[in-house]
Amino acid sequence: MSRYNFQESEAKWQRRWRERRLFEVAAEPGRPKYYVLEMYPYPSGKLHVGHVRNYTMGDLVARYRRAQGYNVLHPMGWDAFGLPAENAAIAEGVHPAIWTPENIRTMRAQLERMGFGYDWSREIATCHPEFYRHQQKMFLDFLAAGLAYRKESWVNWDPVENTVLANEQVIDGRGWRSGAIVEKRLLAQWSLRITAFTEELLAAIGGLDRWPERVRLMQQNWIGRSEGARVFFPIAGAEERVEVFTTRQDTLFGASFLALSPNHPLALRLAEKNPGLAAFIAECNRMGTSEAVIETAEKRGHATGLEAVHPFDEKRRVPVWVANFVLMEYGTGAIFGCPAHDQRDLEFARKYRLPVIPVVLPPGADPASFVIGDEAYVDDGAVFNSAFLDGLPVPEAKRVAAERLEALGHGERAIAYRLRDWGVSRQRYWGCPIPIIHCGTCGIVPVPEKDLPVTLPEDVSFEVPGNPLDHHPTWKDVPCPNCGRPARRETDTLDTFFDSSWYFLRFCSARAPVAFERPAVDYWMPVDQYIGGIEHAVLHLLYSRFFTRALKRCGYLDLDEPFAGLFTQGMVCHQTYQSEAGKWLFPEEVETDAEGRFVDAAGRPVIAGRHEAMSKSKKNVVSLDAIADTYGADTARLYLLSDSPPERDLEWTETGIEGIWRYINRLWRMVSEPTIALPPPGSAVPADLTPAVGGVRRTTHKTIAAVTDDLDKFRFNRAVARIRELTNALEELPAVEPGAPEVLREGLETLAVLIGPMMPHLAEEVWHELGGSGLLAEQPWPVFDPDLTRDEQVTLAVQVNGKLRATLEVPRDTAAGAVENAALALPQIARWLDGHRPRKVIVVPNRIVNIVA
Repeated sequence: MSRYNFQESEAKWQRRWRERRLFEVAAEPGRPKYYVLEMYPYPSGKLHVGHVRNYTMGDLVARYRRAQGYNVLHPMGWDAFGLPAENAAIAEGVHPAIWTPENIRTMRAQLERMGFGYDWSREIATCHPEFYRHQQKMFLDFLAAGLAYRKESWVNWDPVENTVLANEQVIDGRGWRSGAIVEKRLLAQWSLRITAFTEELLAAIGGLDRWPERVRLMQQNWIGRSEGARVFFPIAGAEERVEVFTTRQDTLFGASFLALSPNHPLALRLAEKNPGLAAFIAECNRMGTSEAVIETAEKRGHATGLEAVHPFDEKRRVPVWVANFVLMEYGTGAIFGCPAHDQRDLEFARKYRLPVIPVVLPPGADPASFVIGDEAYVDDGAVFNSAFLDGLPVPEAKRVAAERLEALGHGERAIAYRLRDWGVSRQRYWGCPIPIIHCGTCGIVPVPEKDLPVTLPEDVSFEVPGNPLDHHPTWKDVPCPNCGRPARRETDTLDTFFDSSWYFLRFCSARAPVAFERPAVDYWMPVDQYIGGIEHAVLHLLYSRFFTRALKRCGYLDLDEPFAGLFTQGMVCHQTYQSEAGKWLFPEEVETDAEGRFVDAAGRPVIAGRHEAMSKSKKNVVSLDAIADTYGADTARLYLLSDSPPERDLEWTETGIEGIWRYINRLWRMVSEPTIALPPPGSAVPADLTPAVGGVRRTTHKTIAAVTDDLDKFRFNRAVARIRELTNALEELPAVEPGAPEVLREGLETLAVLIGPMMPHLAEEVWHELGGSGLLAEQPWPVFDPDLTRDEQVTLAVQVNGKLRATLEVPRDTAAGAVENAALALPQIARWLDGHRPRKVIVVPNRIVNIVA
């Protein structure tokens, strides 16, 4: 039996596609377009099979839409700035400008080897000055429009990476890359005013109907809209007040303390004369900054000695504390503590022996005996112990309390958001320089547009900790563009999420002298199908949505949402292995001994761990090159599409990939060594077919309909299963019956086109072997005959008094009377009727028979 020669086939067809420049496209106004994009990769080194699942899905969608007649844009580029390159420079002594392009060459060769149909003429890399010069201009336009600004603020500082992190880059109190505990520092930072679009960003989520529901929910929660009140607590004996935002103004009579963030201006001012408080604040700034860390950490505080005046009772005083669980960047940096109805406040009050005053009574509870134990009461009820609010349900009490605060001048109704402006300054070298000059006379001066791009110096040293741009002897020293006096360049670089917030727009006209040409963006945008990991649900997607709106405000385009459709693929998983010493092992380092135990090459025991997402750190990766060498690109592609629903994790196994390889060879032999002599291409299928041959033809047309529907709905694994079912049906086609050769040719040609988006090299080879004209990649998507997708026989459910008692198979569209007679004649139904005539028989054509006994 012949084997499919994937080495020869894949190289041949990739060469043909390149020679034809098959996937290079241009805007064609009037022709329907389809923009497919996978989230572009960071060029960190060689790809493994876990990396390419989303690229395989994207290529399937692009080839499928192309076959349907769309003008398809499917580009690829590189998220090429960032800390890993700089860290590699430090660890290996290789300059990022050398390390990054080398990785790009390696990874591009791997993507090309997989046969992905990218328009490589549009390739971009964010570290190229011809890319980042445009985003430097964008930054200056944002500055002019009031969307970029610089101010001193408390920031998240990664002590390992020696740089600032955005709130979203702090995961469980640790840096998202380094894993180091994040600290708080006060620095002058550049920020983008994402909060200028808060309501827009929130309201538009409802219209993202082709996004996963969980991603929309994550965005909604991150923006975090809350309705409540601003409450003013005057400081007793002083001419100042503390502002608090709360959603529970109904519980103000339960307030037993006021808590300030360690970095609240009042706390910092008090610390100047209070060494104990200063030490407490310093300690707080060394703890994690995430909500998860703060919620689980021990609640600690420092008494200031100050008292606040209660907004509803001037005679009542509330002690003021500084507490480690209050964040400056959320709300106003101050809260009032109501221990009876907030668990965090209760823990704090118990620790420091502060009063616990219940003011919300559970339904049916006795106000005289109701007390708070170890758990705060956080559900609804009636308000009590609260003067004019007594007896009101919580929603009504909120309204009345807000009105009284406004009447007294002690507060006002307000809406607050969790979202904060996006800090984009990073104290590292390998990033886009911020085009600003600091002049002692003129202040902050934008770099003139004619002087863009501001490029990075190549002669930098990574031996001194911190930002190499700060240590460079000459780069930062420049004359002021306004007055000519000695001035200093901005040495911070832009967060790499700035780069990825507009790269999809650059693809529309990647070689234009401007960031993007307006006609090209008007034609190609929005991205019709964006594909990437769920880990970017907040960071990248929210920033890109903001960025598009900011560019619209600055006159670049007329678009709000960049991504019409979003799909988040599952991870590729593999079992993990460790030596007895705890060292992670690659799968290829593990063997099975005669007794079926896992051992290493020396026969030492190996511990098999959990099946987890492939990661280089745990070495549970499968080399993409090794799979392509052994089985070919198409085998890997089909396995990544077939084993599980695309939104779920996929388990990579050797038996699974071998099964796909066997199927590919079986399909190839059906074409190269057909059991039925095939008629010439274009031969018509006879009108009269035997039931067996006609049934196979029906299967072909049903498969076209089903696979089309599955691909439209991202049910890739189901589409693969249907294609394999058609393969089985064609193998079982009766060879000697009339019409069998024509039906087999029609079925095999259909198979070739259906597998084209999944296994493009094999599809081209099959098409060529069948005598098809031109390239398979240029063939239209097959059209099914609706009459052939209708079953001649239908199975009806037969119910007695609403319960299923039997099934009945009849020709489609059988008359109701005939169906009734056939149903009543069934032995199972006769037993249930026990000789009695039914009171009524209801026949729903082609679906159900309901007998009322």
